[in-house]
Amino acid sequence: MSNYRRSQIQGSSYFFTVVSYRRQPILCDTAIRNALRRAIDKTRQQHPFTIDAWVLLPDHLHCIWTLPGGDADYAKCRGIIKRRVNIECRSLYRDDSLLTDSIRKHRESTTWQHRYWAHQLRDQHDFNRHMDYIHYKPVKHGLCAHPNQWPYSTLHRLN
Repeated sequence: MSNYRRSQIQGSSYFFTVVSYRRQPILCDTAIRNALRRAIDKTRQQHPFTIDAWVLLPDHLHCIWTLPGGDADYAKCRGIIKRRVNIECRSLYRDDSLLTDSIRKHRESTTWQHRYWAHQLRDQHDFNRHMDYIHYKPVKHGLCAHPNQWPYSTLHRLN
């Protein structure tokens, strides 16, 4: 198993990107959205964190989370959420034709890509830059003309 070097500073804010398996355009489906919402709520009860920004796109999501003081394990929360969504949506999104030997061996799903991109936000400028990046992504991908038009974004709660 790979041992990636990831920043582990307690109480920090992190930007990360999670991608659907083989970039399947499934993440805006009602079943996935509802499963994500439930998985996040349940995970936050056990492992609190603040969602500062979030955008859900058809084949990936971007978010910024801030962890409470004393906690640096955002990867654990992300993993729990992905696992809960996998379990809840297994009957709808598991595609045996996409299973590789590696996926079978590690008992993974065909909902999420295994790896992800993460970045610890260094300061307020970095935080603000990533907030703008997240909220502008639907426009960049041609999904809407203005960020306020995209329904799966935390931009609406900021206005």
